[in-house]
Amino acid sequence: MINRIYYRYPLKIIIALVIFSPGLILNDNLLNSGLLNTDAHSVNGFSVSAAEKKSNKKTRKTPAMREKVYSQLASAQKLADDGKIQEGLAVLERLKSRAKQLNSYEKAMMWNFLGFIHYGNEKSDGSNIGQAIAAFSQVVAQKNIPESLELSTLFSLAQLSMQTEKYQQALNYLSRWEKLKDGELSGNALVLKANANYAMKKYQSALQAITLAIDNSEKKNKQPKENWLVLKRALHYELKQPKQVTGVSEKLVRYYSKPQYWVELANMYGEIGETRKQLAVMEASYQQGYVTKKADIQSLAQLYYFSGAPYKAAELLSEQLEKGVIENDVTILQFLAQSWTAAKEDAKAVPVLKKAAELSEDGNMDARLAEVLLGLERWQDVISVAKAAKKKGGLDNPGNIDVAMGMAYFNLKKLPQAISAFEQAKRERKVQKMAAQWLRYVEVEKRKQDQLKESIVALGGS
Repeated sequence: MINRIYYRYPLKIIIALVIFSPGLILNDNLLNSGLLNTDAHSVNGFSVSAAEKKSNKKTRKTPAMREKVYSQLASAQKLADDGKIQEGLAVLERLKSRAKQLNSYEKAMMWNFLGFIHYGNEKSDGSNIGQAIAAFSQVVAQKNIPESLELSTLFSLAQLSMQTEKYQQALNYLSRWEKLKDGELSGNALVLKANANYAMKKYQSALQAITLAIDNSEKKNKQPKENWLVLKRALHYELKQPKQVTGVSEKLVRYYSKPQYWVELANMYGEIGETRKQLAVMEASYQQGYVTKKADIQSLAQLYYFSGAPYKAAELLSEQLEKGVIENDVTILQFLAQSWTAAKEDAKAVPVLKKAAELSEDGNMDARLAEVLLGLERWQDVISVAKAAKKKGGLDNPGNIDVAMGMAYFNLKKLPQAISAFEQAKRERKVQKMAAQWLRYVEVEKRKQDQLKESIVALGGS
């Protein structure tokens, strides 16, 4: 008998940290700087950005950027844009050597450009990212800079810190960004916060952030991003909350309907004991062509079997064996044969058990085949197969095979052989009582047969 075990994958969920394109954000830094932003409101040159002008908060009074400084920054940018990285850096280094002569806004813009160029100057060892972080950190260290520049730089620093796996540093920058920002946090910010906490194994904090991001999205009748839901599901899994994992899996199926999400949802229903839903979802997955892996097919077959549909289980396994999706092995063939016999299709179980017996080193599959043949009243085949089982040895229940042989011999009217088989079976404790009953019955029949022969002889002799 196959143990009742539903095949399913352990819920392995791989989460990639969500690092948004730093290049895009760094370009935003340039736009927010006022240098390239034609929508900026100019006060003494470059003092208040359009983003700040629209803010409800009191705008900051920033120092003016002088034309000479602007020209040097523009020159460095053009060189960098033309691929002349080192020349652009040299211009900025010369400007940095006169940092004491620059006001806070000019310093911030100089460091902003340095950070941007370092980031774009990719190095095999990734050291350019550290240089970019160092430069951008100097931007937000300056006083009285445009709030929009500070906001965008803090967010970029949080992302770059994530990229370099400095998760607490990322959270620190993100905390400063939150305090400075007006209004509701964006989904991207909440996801960044969730990812940083996830990486530090602060699962509850991560869950609060990602849940808020998803809830805000759904309140606006927007579909939550797929990776947000995947992260939330992973967090519930880490917190050992299978019902919540199941709920998120339902959303993944509803919103994105990918094959793996269907199968994972079915497995989660099994995890929380909802076997009827597990079967319904797994069957729907199979009908859509999503169930293709060996373990999932075995899971569906067992769900059919234990839900009272052994014929469906047998049909499924037979079809997949024929296609080569599932390979012939003793365990699979044993379960297939068991499904056929449970569906009262014993004849279909015979070739399956023959194949299983060929693959098995011990005689247990031969013994099971003998039992099925007994039910089909193929007496001589029972004896042949039973002898093969005993010859192989390693039987779990050797008494059963002797009982089967005894019954087969009895039906073939070979009573002496039947008595011998039942006497052998009587030595096994598990079948001792049944073997003794059969033995008494056969011995009575043998005496009757012997008496009849004696009477016939006597009548012939007179």
